[in-house]
Amino acid sequence: MKKLLLILLFPLLSGSDMAEDVYICNSKNATKYHKKEFCRGLGACKKETKKVTLKEAKDLGLTLCGWED
Repeated sequence: MKKLLLILLFPLLSGSDMAEDVYICNSKNATKYHKKEFCRGLGACKKETKKVTLKEAKDLGLTLCGWED
């Protein structure tokens, strides 16, 4: 029973949300990341959008888009 509980809880304890893919505007002026590829906030992006991990986005200093929180 303990093994089953550990198996079920491991993804929650391992920081699996940091492996989540998010979308960013590939611009030096970008400040936000987006959970949805077609987020309203990405509409202003003049450069290409890029799929990165949540950890990469946070490492770049980006924060969650206000349309998605």
